[in-house]
Amino acid sequence: MIKQVNTLIKYSFLITAFLFFSDFALGQDKKLIDKIIAQVGSEIILMSDVETEYNYFKSQNQTVNDDTKCMILEQIMAQKLLIDQARLDSIEVPEDQVESQLDMRMEGVLRKMGGDEVLFRQYYGKSVAEMKDIYRDDIKNNLMAETMQQKLLDDINITPSEVTEFFERIPADSLPYFNSEVELAQIITSPQVNESEKLRALEKIKNVKTQLESGEPFENLAKKYSDDPGSSSKGGDLGWVKRGTFVPKFEATAYTLKKNEVSDIVETEYGYHIIQLLERRGNTIHTRHILVKPRITSEDLKTAEKKLDSVRKMIIADSMTFEAAVKKFSDPKSMSYSNNGRMTNPASQTTFFQMNELQPDVYFSIENLKEGSVTEVMETTNEMGEVRFQIIKLMTKTEPHRANISQDYSKIQSYAKNSKKNEYINKWVENKIKTAYLRVDGVYKDTCPNIKKWLALNDN
Repeated sequence: MIKQVNTLIKYSFLITAFLFFSDFALGQDKKLIDKIIAQVGSEIILMSDVETEYNYFKSQNQTVNDDTKCMILEQIMAQKLLIDQARLDSIEVPEDQVESQLDMRMEGVLRKMGGDEVLFRQYYGKSVAEMKDIYRDDIKNNLMAETMQQKLLDDINITPSEVTEFFERIPADSLPYFNSEVELAQIITSPQVNESEKLRALEKIKNVKTQLESGEPFENLAKKYSDDPGSSSKGGDLGWVKRGTFVPKFEATAYTLKKNEVSDIVETEYGYHIIQLLERRGNTIHTRHILVKPRITSEDLKTAEKKLDSVRKMIIADSMTFEAAVKKFSDPKSMSYSNNGRMTNPASQTTFFQMNELQPDVYFSIENLKEGSVTEVMETTNEMGEVRFQIIKLMTKTEPHRANISQDYSKIQSYAKNSKKNEYINKWVENKIKTAYLRVDGVYKDTCPNIKKWLALNDN
């Protein structure tokens, strides 16, 4: 909303997310011998550190110019100040936290490669374990910087008077114009499969099992019979995944199998499976499966829709609150369930949606509703394309307006707190520069105006 621009340093208090975390960076060779271009306290900065980030910027089609490397170096130096202070304060990062971060990032790369560690080695020239060793110190340093920064900012709070002062400093002609926003709550339900359809699916999977036992190739039967659209065309192959990826019943069976062993029929919430373990490496497994799903019939859909409509009528008649209906009837796996039905905007991670962020069917269903009203039952689908039904309550709605303290207090409070954090971390960095050991070599020292300001502050 309002930018608190420091005359010396323009940092975000989220500066520690800047380094070492792109798949592109994982593909860069770390050089055992590299030119040192700067030192901050006990921390050194290599030319390759700047070049790697610069190349990543370019790979993301971001605008780069003569000042980009200067900006990157300054960001790295600011992070090094935090790391240096963390070491002085004896801040420790648990090893399991470092390993968790490494696992998460390597698994992200492997997922894009279908879990193929051979392809990983061919692409990067190193094994997963070797890449972890290369980037372990970078991950640990980044976590130390984040921990140090959090320690500095933990006690930053904002009072109502500070929020008001912050807002009043914004020139009237600079106040943002907010589009219409809504807060929504939902009850979402799934149709239940009838018993006769369950029996049909069970008989089908039994027939598949019989064919397997008579020698039919697993992959052929998966292509022919499996109802899993993501794996059937690949012969049921689910790739390499880590423990915790599959639903518990599936996983409990998969991890008990021996290499190439085929399971008995396993029932999960998705239907009936036959699982084959292809290979296992510690907590990572490579499996394939054949899935037969009981079908949802048109009668099942009508039953679910009618049931939710009856819930809607109870809410309208005030015989049940919306919040109570959420706990009794809504899908416990839905993201809104644990928040009394309130929907979260995935873009902002708040409960506010601009009208143009809503799906068309939701937009038109609430467009003319009054606050507190509930929509008719609407059909929707989940990420797997399965039919669901929902009703939505319009909790709050604002008309398009200029920002004001009465309607937008929570937003202004958040902006004010972030501004205060920025001011604090900027001041901390500025003071730290004055006392830290600082050395910059080569072209950056002579050509980067921002680095010259650091050196001027440090010139005691």
